[in-house]
Amino acid sequence: MRLLGPVDAVGARGRIDLGGAKPRALLAALALEPGRVVSATRLVDVVWSDNPPASARALVQTYVSTLRRAFAEAGHDGVIVTRAPGYALRAEAVSVDADRFARLLSRAGEAATAEDFTEAAALLREARALWHGPALSGVADPPLAGEARRLDEMRLSAAEQLYAAELAGGRLDHVAELTALVDAHPVNERLRGQLMVTLHRLGRRADALACFRTGRDALVGELGIEPGPELRELHRSILQPPDAPPSDTPLPGKPDGGPLPGEPARPAGAASHRPPAHLPPLLPDFTGREGELRLLAGGLASTAPVHVVAGPGGSGKSVLAVHAAHQVAAHFPDGQLYRELRGMTGSPATTGEVLGGFLRALGVPERRLPESDRARVELYRTLVAGRRLLVVLDDAANEQQVRPLLPAGSGCAALVTARDRLGGLAGARLTELGALVPDESMDVLTTIVGAARVRAEPDAAARILAACDHLPLALRIAGARLAMRSRMPLATLAERLDDERRRLDELCAGDLAVRSTISLSFGTLSGQARTALGRLGHLGLPDFSSWVVGWLLGLPDSGAQRLLDSLVDAQLVEFTGVDTTGTDRYRLHDLIRLFAREYAERTEPAHVLRDTVEAPLHGWLALLRAVAATRPPAALIWQPSATVTVAEPPAERTRRVLAGVADWMEGEEPGLAHTLERAAELGLDVLVCEVLSAHTAVELGDSRYRFGERITSLGVAAAQRVGEPRTKAAMHAELARLRYAQDRFAEARAHYGEALSGFRMEHDVRAQAAALAGLGAACREPGHLAEALHFLDQAGVLVRALDSRRGIGHVHRIRGSVRLEQGDFEGARDDIALALSAYREAGSSRGIALALRTEGLWHRARGDYEAALGVCAQAADVFAALGDRLMRSYAVRAHAKAQFRLGAHEEALPRLEWALGVATASGDRFGQAVALRSIGQVHLARGRLDQALSRLGSAMVLWEAMDVQVWRARTEYDLSLVHAARGDATAAQACRTHAMGVFRERGAREFAEISGSAEAGAERLKHS
Repeated sequence: MRLLGPVDAVGARGRIDLGGAKPRALLAALALEPGRVVSATRLVDVVWSDNPPASARALVQTYVSTLRRAFAEAGHDGVIVTRAPGYALRAEAVSVDADRFARLLSRAGEAATAEDFTEAAALLREARALWHGPALSGVADPPLAGEARRLDEMRLSAAEQLYAAELAGGRLDHVAELTALVDAHPVNERLRGQLMVTLHRLGRRADALACFRTGRDALVGELGIEPGPELRELHRSILQPPDAPPSDTPLPGKPDGGPLPGEPARPAGAASHRPPAHLPPLLPDFTGREGELRLLAGGLASTAPVHVVAGPGGSGKSVLAVHAAHQVAAHFPDGQLYRELRGMTGSPATTGEVLGGFLRALGVPERRLPESDRARVELYRTLVAGRRLLVVLDDAANEQQVRPLLPAGSGCAALVTARDRLGGLAGARLTELGALVPDESMDVLTTIVGAARVRAEPDAAARILAACDHLPLALRIAGARLAMRSRMPLATLAERLDDERRRLDELCAGDLAVRSTISLSFGTLSGQARTALGRLGHLGLPDFSSWVVGWLLGLPDSGAQRLLDSLVDAQLVEFTGVDTTGTDRYRLHDLIRLFAREYAERTEPAHVLRDTVEAPLHGWLALLRAVAATRPPAALIWQPSATVTVAEPPAERTRRVLAGVADWMEGEEPGLAHTLERAAELGLDVLVCEVLSAHTAVELGDSRYRFGERITSLGVAAAQRVGEPRTKAAMHAELARLRYAQDRFAEARAHYGEALSGFRMEHDVRAQAAALAGLGAACREPGHLAEALHFLDQAGVLVRALDSRRGIGHVHRIRGSVRLEQGDFEGARDDIALALSAYREAGSSRGIALALRTEGLWHRARGDYEAALGVCAQAADVFAALGDRLMRSYAVRAHAKAQFRLGAHEEALPRLEWALGVATASGDRFGQAVALRSIGQVHLARGRLDQALSRLGSAMVLWEAMDVQVWRARTEYDLSLVHAARGDATAAQACRTHAMGVFRERGAREFAEISGSAEAGAERLKHS
């Protein structure tokens, strides 16, 4: 992979075609972090820097598939792998020139430190040869512009190091290329100084002085500043008359001449003082954080003066900082200062204390140390000005503690670690650490414990990683415990860590303990923040919005937000993004959650802990009721009377949810399901059933079966415990709705029947109508058409008696579709018209879209394809506006089918494939099967018989699994046409005969339509 210039890839067979700019940008994002997962969200941001399309995620999948195919065709399979929540470039499968460049720079630095300047220069020239133009050419739009600048800065830094090494080694044959580089970067003082030294040593004293004047003019003209002290000192030294001919003059930069810009020489003015080298020793088993280490080292070696490494306790900030500092030590020949600032302790280091140690290390005698902090700061900055010095400040408390300790010299850099992000440090570049990715976690454990033990018990090792929440400190402690007990099976420790009540006790080895590390941050919180964190830990949500904290503590949104800001600053809560309502979302790492739960259970009474579970459910319940009242669903549902009273939510909050109900609910579902489970454990059964019914009353569109299964099973069990007949009937109805959505129609009919019996006992007419309509729909799909009309007729009587506009729209739309299946076009037209009118009177956008789609199917069945195109397009537009991708795919598929009937086969096919993709992603088997059948029909019409056979066969498998006989028969009839076209008359006749039997038995319109030859039958069947 090439990133150092135009983004490109070259394989064993030559250049690989990567496609356009967007796939290249995606690949560049992956190649910048080989071996690390790049989330799909990040890739969307990279590919579309502004206003990504609604199909962005699907397009990312398409680009990944295109790239995989391109690599595979070039003989390189498995280069890009899918890993939640995105994709990764396998580090072992590719060689990235940017990584090779960074490794060569590191080796060159080591060579320069050992004063092997010839080797250093050779390595740096090899590194420069990797470049073919500006980094990330062609894809460096805003999302990647920062990375492009970083790489270009490293390229410039490599040039500076190259000429420094060549000057130190006595080479002067670089004057032409150095001159060109200085012309391209006229205000780079280090390069200009190197050119002046080169010219002076070549005896071109006048040219060296002219070079200085040109540089001064550029600095004053472009930046409004004079040259720095190093360049001015070099100018003065060149101005001095030489004592001998130029070739014999002692070379500037040698021990008797003092250092000059760009030369790896001894510290200025301190030839007798050894440069400080305070960095702690490297951790021998350090693994992971390769991407962060590469970026941090690259930034320190370039022009960024201040870097902050922030993260929660135990995330490995200090270890990473020390490794990065060692990697770049050669870039700072005047020394490396290091100090622990004790920011999380009760006695943080003072400015005077730290600077006293720094000044002594820089050669200031004890008797010359100033007394005041201010005087020490001034002396410190005076001494480091003009030097190349690295300052590492570990465990900072805040910006105020750090600012006086930052070096002022342009050649210096500072590396600060802190739990806070230190956002007040102007110009600082932040590297934020969280948990390790799974592969890095496994590397850490393997390095400590040994590969043989990990290979012997991979499942136990994975359980240990999960229990440690991939936190480096926890992993090191777990590894140390196993290393000290060489005969202990990994499964033994995994079993101990599985017990959440014991986990923090187990994660302790020697003077290392996760609990004490978290406690340091916890101790800095206010009392209210501790209470909030404790209740969040007790509740145990996987992630949550700021509203949850407001519900837990009875705070307004602004108060909850301020409280969470303090928890984020303390690195005890992680900010994860903003949801579709514009509300911030957060999560707790597992180990912090356990610590917080311990605190809550130790300090809060039992009734408060119970309220901690009830309060957020009341909040969700209030919002769900408000949404349902404002935007009732198109379907007819039961409306249980409220037995749990909740306060009305703020109007602004409801408005934000209404702007994108489905997306908001998708984000809330994990937390809602978890809290309902906790409520069921506490016996809050009535509340569980109320929340489930309120959730059902909100029209969400896309089916999410796993969530539905999870909460509906809770509701059914809770209703059994409550024992009240109406509640049990309602939960049967909830389960029936779920089974219908899952295409499990027989089970849906059974539960609707149970619900209907219960509602009749309670004399609840509206609920009876809803159950009867559900029974009708559950009979329609598998082709029990007469039974479907039986139930829908009863439901129609009830909804008309109730004068429910939405109920009339719902029942008559379904009844119209059943009559259409039977071939009763006149009756179907009347039902559909009545449904559309009722939905318009009710103002139900979704109901209108559903009825329009059904009208489109009616027009198509009658052969009026132009009319079908119009109403199906209207339906698709409404579903798109509502954010309902699944039903939009149904409307798009109906539209495409009408296009196909008009002969626009190749226009219809991509739309049908898109609809298939949406149905597959939603787990909608019925939608998949209908789309597969339609795609098979297109291939049949185009004479692609093998593809038609494959698609129709896949549809048949799905129809069999769902026991949907009429649709199975339609697909089987299509197969008879394929077999006939292939010349297999026997197979064609068998399929046709069986299909006709089903049509006759179920009363489907195809039986009356199909007569005579297979060709005539095909002509009539095309309307279905």
